[in-house]
Amino acid sequence: MNSDFPPSTDRRHFLKTAGVASLGAIVVQPCLVSAADEAIILETKIISQQPEFYHGWSTLARRDDGELWLTWSGGRVSHVCPFGQVHAMTSKDDGKTWTWPRVLLDSAIDDRDSGVLETAQGSLLVTTFTSLAYETHLKSGKGLGEYSAKGWSNEAMEEEQLRRWKACHDRLTDEERQADLGEWLIRSTDGGKTWSTRLPTIVNSPHGPIQLKDGRLLYVGKTLWTGEKKIGVCESKDDGVTWKWLADIPTREGDEVEKGYHELHAVEAEDGTLIAQIRNHNKENAGWTLQSDSTDGGKTWSVPRPICYGLPSHLLKLRDGRLLMSYGHRRPPFGNQARISIDNGRTWGEALSISSDGLGGDLGYPSTVELGDGSLLTVWYETMKEHKLAVLRQAHWTLPGA
Repeated sequence: MNSDFPPSTDRRHFLKTAGVASLGAIVVQPCLVSAADEAIILETKIISQQPEFYHGWSTLARRDDGELWLTWSGGRVSHVCPFGQVHAMTSKDDGKTWTWPRVLLDSAIDDRDSGVLETAQGSLLVTTFTSLAYETHLKSGKGLGEYSAKGWSNEAMEEEQLRRWKACHDRLTDEERQADLGEWLIRSTDGGKTWSTRLPTIVNSPHGPIQLKDGRLLYVGKTLWTGEKKIGVCESKDDGVTWKWLADIPTREGDEVEKGYHELHAVEAEDGTLIAQIRNHNKENAGWTLQSDSTDGGKTWSVPRPICYGLPSHLLKLRDGRLLMSYGHRRPPFGNQARISIDNGRTWGEALSISSDGLGGDLGYPSTVELGDGSLLTVWYETMKEHKLAVLRQAHWTLPGA
């Protein structure tokens, strides 16, 4: 059944504010939205429990014992604001119920997108990055309304919001705020009871690093605050404590990285191929996911090639060896889609619709896990008509023919 019930500006604008030759042997299947099949949706529901906050850019992970972890940027009043924190909640019943959210990290500036991973050693890693994108609106003293909750348009509320933004902003000096910018990770070795201080990760991407079969952790992402604005791969050989640069991912001819490539994620295929997918805003294939591959453990990567419209993507290897990519679809029908690869990422099948009832483009960043019975659970964020602020929404579903 499908049931949505209440619980208890555009992403591209932020990417702009933050600074933010294909392989001939590979055939990419056509990506026709009109050909989208319906996934078998068992249930769709809102899982946010704090409607007073804007929920953004979540990641879902399943631990070896079956416990689900969900992290996101919470504590927010809007898509861009100074209040972001890293929030988390857990489920021991495959997402039927969730614990009350807890704050894992709250820096003095905006803590944004959050990824979560359980490593082979049983550690939990949660990633995020800090941002000052809100400063443009704060310094002008105008324009906060477009990022406010629906209905916050009268002058008194605008003044109160401006006061709160400034009070939050003034906790640090200009120099301290600049020093607080970074790509971060926190780490727990006791199942999430206690957490480390922030550890630098060199790159960031919304869904964080992945575990490789050889024991390494691989993090494909983008450098945000070094001035280089490059995409590439970092690795950790000590369970996420330290990271080193491994390789650049090349740029397709005619593309640029700084404003064009964002928000990567990776997966290791059954045959050992490493696959990295990239959010693309270059003129060619704007709004599409691109893909780069490595067959030497991440030391070298192919030139990115287009896969399909929709972004950003999350990659998952299913227990039967197939790969699944899930991604936001930010044009009609607004929602989330998935595709399957049966050949280790060389080609991808037609789109499967996970949701298609969205109001607009302020949605997506879906991430998917495979449950014990082989069914799938996908969580994303979305601005909906009946809620002032964006919520977290989940779908329990199966593949056609499963």
